[in-house]
Amino acid sequence: MKLSKIVIAVAVLAAGATSVTSAVAQAKEQFFPLLSYRTGPYAPNGTPWANGKQDYLKMVNARDGGINGVKISFEECETGYATDRGVECYERLKSRPGVTLFDPQATGITFALTEKAPVDKIPLMTLGYGLSVSQDGMAFKWNFPYMGSYWTGSDILIQHIGKNAGGLDKLKGKKITLVYHDSPFGKEPIPLLQERAKMHGFELQLLPVTAPGVEQKATWLQVRQSRPDYVMLWGWGVMNSTALKEAQATGFPRDKLYGVWWAGAEPDVRDVGEGAKGYQALALNGYGTQSKVIQDILKHVYDKGQGTGAKDEVGSVLYTRGVIIQMLGVEAVRRAQERFGKGKVMTGEQVRWGMENLALDQKKLDALGFKDLMRPISTSCADHMGSSWARVQTWDGKKWNITSDWYQADEQILKPLVKTGSDKYLADKKLTRREAADCQS
Repeated sequence: MKLSKIVIAVAVLAAGATSVTSAVAQAKEQFFPLLSYRTGPYAPNGTPWANGKQDYLKMVNARDGGINGVKISFEECETGYATDRGVECYERLKSRPGVTLFDPQATGITFALTEKAPVDKIPLMTLGYGLSVSQDGMAFKWNFPYMGSYWTGSDILIQHIGKNAGGLDKLKGKKITLVYHDSPFGKEPIPLLQERAKMHGFELQLLPVTAPGVEQKATWLQVRQSRPDYVMLWGWGVMNSTALKEAQATGFPRDKLYGVWWAGAEPDVRDVGEGAKGYQALALNGYGTQSKVIQDILKHVYDKGQGTGAKDEVGSVLYTRGVIIQMLGVEAVRRAQERFGKGKVMTGEQVRWGMENLALDQKKLDALGFKDLMRPISTSCADHMGSSWARVQTWDGKKWNITSDWYQADEQILKPLVKTGSDKYLADKKLTRREAADCQS
């Protein structure tokens, strides 16, 4: 009898210990790992982006008490835009309780993490960057290039250049030069531009720039010698302002120079000033301090002395992009809670479902305070992008001004390219497409 009691007591203690261990292991907060780069040649662009991401999370905690009562925690990890350091940050933060998703903030890091994410079951959000073919959710279950890819961006720029020329047919016989960052990021738009060149009969010249892009004299000498009708700038960080200064020095008309949305922020043109007047770049998102969400950040974060960066940077182009990224992450968690448990911490797998079933119409965006900052976004199992719209902005020498209506990338061109590209990726990696039944998981 005594022995039986001892056995029962041990069993109870063991069960209690298991419960305690389980409780300790269970996350109490939704954790957002923040890969960032506040050092190195890309810091002027990476810093406001990172600040916007942090400040939105702080604001949701302060204003709303978290996501349906679940507090948000976060930690930054400095990558310096280097792929190896980005992977190190990922490995260090991926096992944190309540890990939500990763925004690698670099195409090179995204390439490196694309094979790791399915194993670890943690989604990757690559808003406006990353692998263009990952729009295909049936091939890339864990990648989400929200709001646009480098193929949608380059397609819209060609549409815009054609419109300015009087029609896409007017591009026949013209020369378009791509001055690009010699990295996975810079090379991404090339397949789409080659397709458009075949369609419209323009000559495509490719001029790579060695990272980080502070030395471009030889590149712009080639531009001067080849005399293209238009130049497209696919730069990031210090490369952009350097390119604009070289364009000015060589006399290339700035109103014939068009940049991707990563070459269309304040740090890219501020130091060039009047010398960049007329330069046009894609605008993936709106900006300024007039929106409700930015006003809420100023009220709940900066007025309390808890802002991450300089107050006068709040509402800038890249800051606002960071805010949008975190809003989409928070709303993916909220969407997941609707299915898996309101007021609970969501796992990476559950957040992935939320990202794949996101539906933010204009009414919802307005309610969230994002009126005029972005287009509605709706994702599905097949479409992990959700929106492929952008506008064009022009630098007037002192500030950016939106100077076009919204353009949508041409799906008739994109879909076959995405399908061919994703099929090739799957074949190379010896992977298969998702079954329709998997869309419910």
